[in-house]
Amino acid sequence: MPLDFELHDHTLDNGLRVVVAPDPSVPIVAVNLWVNVGSRHEQPGRTGLAHLFEHLMFQGSRNVAEGEHMRALMGHGARLNATTWFDRTNYFETVPTGVLDLALWLEADRHGYLLDAVTQTCLDNQRDVVKEEKQQRYDNRPYGHALEDLYALVFPDGHPYQHSTIGSMDDLDAATLDDVHAFYKQHYGPDNTVLTLVGDVGADEAIALADKYFGGLPRVGVQPMPPTAPLPALTEPLRFERVDDVPADRLHLGFRLPPDHTREFLVAEAAMDILAGLATSRLYRRAVRGEQAATHMSRSAMGLVDGVSLGLLVADVADDSSVPQLESLICEELDRLADEGPTEAEMKTAFVDFERGWLQGLAVHEERADTISHYTLLHDDPQFVNTYLDDAATVTADEVRQVADTWLRPQSRAVVVHKKGDAA
Repeated sequence: MPLDFELHDHTLDNGLRVVVAPDPSVPIVAVNLWVNVGSRHEQPGRTGLAHLFEHLMFQGSRNVAEGEHMRALMGHGARLNATTWFDRTNYFETVPTGVLDLALWLEADRHGYLLDAVTQTCLDNQRDVVKEEKQQRYDNRPYGHALEDLYALVFPDGHPYQHSTIGSMDDLDAATLDDVHAFYKQHYGPDNTVLTLVGDVGADEAIALADKYFGGLPRVGVQPMPPTAPLPALTEPLRFERVDDVPADRLHLGFRLPPDHTREFLVAEAAMDILAGLATSRLYRRAVRGEQAATHMSRSAMGLVDGVSLGLLVADVADDSSVPQLESLICEELDRLADEGPTEAEMKTAFVDFERGWLQGLAVHEERADTISHYTLLHDDPQFVNTYLDDAATVTADEVRQVADTWLRPQSRAVVVHKKGDAA
């Protein structure tokens, strides 16, 4: 049966797009804002600014004291946070129905009037917080630099996806208060934002509340980034090895994939699932259960919008195995999928597992709101939550074989190896 979530899509006069999905099953509302700015929008020499704003947005605004945003909402039982990615920055909270007005007022104040609170002292403080985060999540964490290393291999110099969202600490140190204010003025505005509300609120009421709190914010007149030329699959393997204090040797294999929200990317997701998506997948059966060359396998397909996406296979090398042995096994399975394609049984198993995960995610208010914001902001497709399963069910085994042949051959891999040892 096709999904049929009730959705109401409305754009305010100032350009804010509001999507409402009423759901009175529980007395809560998920408030989810996606701003069309991420690390790919940063200029050379000023990386890390998108992520810095994820922190600055909780430090007060024109009518909200430092730290009051979180205290006020958590005091009413809300859950809230923010994240930064290549293509967007996301601010979200789930609140009791009676707290929706407060949540929207707080969000509107920081999305329209943050800079009143962004002083030199505030900037210096949050720069230090980001540096501490980098030490905890990247520098002092096992395999913490793996994705940074992989981005540097998969994407060429100067590509907007080559640097991670944490950015360069040297760039952050060099950023002036004027730089930070200019970045906000350039990207933070209602005409560059999607607001999604999922939960115990009617469509008319939700749109009226959005207009009440956000309707007075001025447009920023954002100029879209010119698209980057699409990237083909790699034509020869690329490699980087790092010796570090890690519990096991680990392989990270990255592949360029087609852009998000395309038929080819949908098929590529299926191919990644068949390779390593679940305990019955090819690599798990052979590498972990069969030859015991690996202790763990995982995969992800990161959908990106600017001409390319990223596929990732991660494998921990077993003590009785070796990096060359495990990598050779993986390459054999990549070639086999590209040569023979999946079986019908593999296709059915992969789809059932994907369907279960998709439905479980959408059952949660926060996940549903986030998915709606994602596909509304980046692809002008709020109905994606209703159509995606139907589209995924039509993927064929031959399509998977063709995509694997184009994008997932061994010669198209970028490999980052973290080996056990004393870090230099």
